[in-house]
Order: sequence, then structure tokens, then C-alpha cells
Amino acid sequence: MVELIVIAVIAVVALFVLINKTIRIIPQARARNVERFGRYTKTLQPGMNVIMPFIDRVKPMIDLREQVVSFTGQRVITEDNLVVSIDTVLFFQVTDPRAADYEIVNYIQAIEQLTATMLRSVIGAMDLEQTLTSRESINTQLRGVLDDASGKWGIRVTRVELRTIDPPQTVKDAMEKQMRADREKRAAILTAEGVRASQILTAEGDKQGNILRAEGEKQSAILKAEGQASAIQTVFQSIHRNNPDPKLLAYQYLQTLPQIAQGPGNTVWMVPSELTSALKAFGGAFGGGDSAAAGAETAGSDAAAPEVAAHALPEPDAGAAGAVAEAHEALHAVAAEAASAASPVPGIAAAGGLASAGGEDAGHSDGAAGPA
Repeated sequence: MVELIVIAVIAVVALFVLINKTIRIIPQARARNVERFGRYTKTLQPGMNVIMPFIDRVKPMIDLREQVVSFTGQRVITEDNLVVSIDTVLFFQVTDPRAADYEIVNYIQAIEQLTATMLRSVIGAMDLEQTLTSRESINTQLRGVLDDASGKWGIRVTRVELRTIDPPQTVKDAMEKQMRADREKRAAILTAEGVRASQILTAEGDKQGNILRAEGEKQSAILKAEGQASAIQTVFQSIHRNNPDPKLLAYQYLQTLPQIAQGPGNTVWMVPSELTSALKAFGGAFGGGDSAAAGAETAGSDAAAPEVAAHALPEPDAGAAGAVAEAHEALHAVAAEAASAASPVPGIAAAGGLASAGGEDAGHSDGAAGPA
């Protein structure tokens, strides 16, 4: 009975060992190579696989997922003889487990050394400025070279990234100074452009303002001139429409005379030469005829006016003499009013007399005038 139990236990153990040596379970995205008598036989795929126990040897697991490996502190010399330290990050994936296991001893180390070599080759053809600004170009070149070289190892390089490019500290200081100077230069340029634009806009605004003011003054002058022209035309048409007689014109002329002397700077009131003609017309308007004209000329003479007027006028009848006397009184009243409207100064005749051009003598009419 004991022997049977021992045999059963041995059989179970042997069965367990046989099953363990015969069946291999491979996880997903993994692979294992099998050797029979030291020679590659097959690659175990994910799932349950059966091998020959004690004859087939299963090699270590190979990961088929994409892997990431970083290489730090790779010192590279640029074209302008500057030593920079570069950290790279490499993304790769095993596509052929047999080649990855039998074509290269350690594909991670091989990729690292290949990356350092290609970095020296690519960066050595660039200066520092290009190295710092051409990361995408460097990544593309490295990926192409590494993918071609690692293809026979059963590895596909999917992406290469330069994580950091660390130049010497002196170069960093120089670059910082250069960057600061460049920023100050751009700031000064922008400030100057702003001032220039402001001055241009201000000048344009002044120009437009002057143009608009000039146009406004022009329109104002045109409208004023048109208004004056319209007023003159209206007065002219009104005068011609009403057909004024000499009496009205003479009266208007005499009414204008006091306005001549109303200026604050007038010290002498000059008697215009046209006054005699106006007096003639005014006297003729009242029916005095030649007597009124002679009386007007006599009123404008410089000396001995009463005597000349008395001998020059013919003796009219009683009615004509009365009309002439009334006309003379009206004329003297108008002249006196005109003289009193001016600023009273010595040398100006008043109260029945008219001043001469030089203000030296005063005319007399009807024998009732004297020096002012």
C-alpha cells in the first residue's frame, strides 16, 4: 500500500514536471525564442505553446511593445569648436524577435552608441546657433540613420528627440547679453516707430484741420460776398424801380455828410466839393431855378459870401424869394446839424456856416454866421 502511494506521488510529480516543461504560456505583446539542441527552432507567440521537454530550450522573454530609453550627457563638438552636452530620448520597438536575439548582443547599448556617433556627425556640421534652432532637422536626420542601421537587428526606431542642449556657461552668458541687446534694440526701434507714427498722425491732423478751416473761411467769404452782392442788387433794383428824383438824391447826400465826421479819429471835418452840386439840386427841387443854384454856389464860397450872394442873384418876385429863403434856411440847418455831429474842434464852422477845406476861413450865409 505504501509503495502504491509513493508511485502515485512520483507519477504526479513527473506529470507536473512534464506539463511544466511541455507547455509555455506567453503574455500578449511578448515573444520567446526556442532552441533545440542549441539551434533556433521557432518563436513562441502570445498564448499557450507546446515544446519538447528536456530537448527544447526557451530563451528569455522579449518585449514587443514600444520602448523609451534616454541617453544623458553626450558631449558633442560643434562646427565652431564649442563643446555642448546633449540629452536624447529614443523611442523604438522590436519587430523581429529572432533578429533582436541573434543579430545583436545588446541592442539597447548598440542604439545608444549609434545615437552618440550620429549626433557627433550631425552636430559637427552645424554651428551653435544652428544647433539650437534646428532641433527638428537633427531629430529627422537621427531617426533616419538609426532606423536604417537598426533595421537588420529587428528594431524600428520610431522617434528621436533632443531633450536638452547645454552649452558652456561662458557661452550662455554671451548669448544672454546678445539676447538682451537685441531686445533693447527692438524696443528702441518700436519706440522710434511709435513716435514717428504719432508725429505723422499729428501732422496729418493739423493739415486736415488747416484745410478745413481754410475751406470754411473760403465758404464764409463767398457767402458774405454773395450776400453783399444780393443786397446791392436789391437796393439798385429798388432805386431804379422807384425812379428817384434829384430832390431825394440831394437829401440823401446831405444826410450822409454827418456820418463822415462820426469817426473817433476825425479832428477836422472836410467839406466835399460835391456839396455845391448837391445844394444846387436841392435848391432847384424847391423851384428856385437859377436863383437857388446861385445861392448854393454862394453858400460854398470861402469869403464875402453875403455880399457876393446879394449881388449875384437876380431879384425874384415875392413868392420865389420866399421859396429860396426857405430852401436856404433848410440847407443851413442841415449843414449845421452835420457840423455839430462831428467832434467840435477849433477851425470848424457851425451855426449857419460851412467849414472850408483847410479850416482857415468860414463861409457866411444870410449874414448870420461867424467864426467857430
